[in-house]
Amino acid sequence: MARRVAVVGAGVSGLAAVKCCLEEGLEPTCFERSDDLGGLWRFTEYVEEGRASLYKSVVSNSCKEMSCYADFPFPEDYPNYVPNSQFLEYLQMYANRFNLLKYIQFKVFLSTTGGAWVISRVFDSGYPWDMVFMTRFQNMFRNSLPTPLVSWLIARKMNSWFNHANYGLVPEDRIQLREPVLNDELPGRIITGKVLIRPSIKEVRENSVLFINTLEEEPIDIIVFATGYTFAFPFLDESVVKVEDGQASLYKYIFPAHLQKPTLAVIGLIKPLGSMIPTGETQSRWAVRVLKGMIKLPPPSVMIEEVNVRKKNKPSGFGLCYCKALQSDYITYIDELLTDINAKPNLLSMLLTDPRLALTVFFGLCTPYQFRLTGPGRWEGARNAILTQWDRTFKVTKTRIVQEPPPPFESLLKLFSFLALLVAIFLVFL
Repeated sequence: MARRVAVVGAGVSGLAAVKCCLEEGLEPTCFERSDDLGGLWRFTEYVEEGRASLYKSVVSNSCKEMSCYADFPFPEDYPNYVPNSQFLEYLQMYANRFNLLKYIQFKVFLSTTGGAWVISRVFDSGYPWDMVFMTRFQNMFRNSLPTPLVSWLIARKMNSWFNHANYGLVPEDRIQLREPVLNDELPGRIITGKVLIRPSIKEVRENSVLFINTLEEEPIDIIVFATGYTFAFPFLDESVVKVEDGQASLYKYIFPAHLQKPTLAVIGLIKPLGSMIPTGETQSRWAVRVLKGMIKLPPPSVMIEEVNVRKKNKPSGFGLCYCKALQSDYITYIDELLTDINAKPNLLSMLLTDPRLALTVFFGLCTPYQFRLTGPGRWEGARNAILTQWDRTFKVTKTRIVQEPPPPFESLLKLFSFLALLVAIFLVFL
């Protein structure tokens, strides 16, 4: 009889957990309050009640009780504020009420506390930014350099698109890496005056806002919160999972370290500098092997010690500085989990047997195909998918066939050949 697993939440992490359970022969049942899939991508996911003791084993995605927060005075009867959780529905309502001409007349203030690096999705030579930034070579190179040097290189690269200081966006703390903002339009909106950057909000008044270090209040019709979220597990007793200082005591960010038996796994409660979806899937693959007893967790005392080390999050002095709660190096963290399930690519062995693939894996984009080259869940098509990923990337953009100019060497060779032919003809008829 297959072991039964309860998956709480049908968001991206929950769906990955369901998939990984099925791959390993487990019997998952997914609990979702709404009538559709997507979780936080729809801003509606919420779980009311549940007890871990009801299940033989439980895999929970990071179903958080989400609430936006603000640290400034706010009148209770302010008529036109929009919480994060209603933003998409509100935009749809606004799109139906106003036409494009009226939209152009809007004046937008963007309030930021500490600034942020803004990255265009279109990076060097028109390549997607993550396909340039997220490689094993780049990761190893960054982690081998002192943190101040890496921070300087990152700042230099970010400012190569536009000078963030001139736009009021430069981060106050450039050592501790914050999540970059992916936005192709923001600089253009700022330079044309459609978006005005402001410091933190000091006070919200009846029909206006007063920003810090400003004397005059700005008339505001609508406020949209983009202040972030706090997370909690209201359906679990604090003796099972307790949230403190923005994180929980989870071994490898997954299993509660103090539990005697690994019957509860939290998927997706992490902030990697990389894609969350393959991170959640890799966590699920690892957690399922633990639930099946194929991976033995260390004693609670050992796990608690490791959790405390992660919580302190002390910078090593090399590479990027991940000093915020739940932040982690994407490739390093995933490789840690893949090693435990024997699914991490062995580059040295690969270099001897398949050098082309080894070089592509090391220097190319670290796509999830790499996590399926070996180990449980191995996929036969992974190698070909890795070697052809650039072809698929630009297939959607190459909708017009462009005649590529011949390489310079080829043109010079043709020129010398033509000159040699003329000399030969001249000598024949001389």
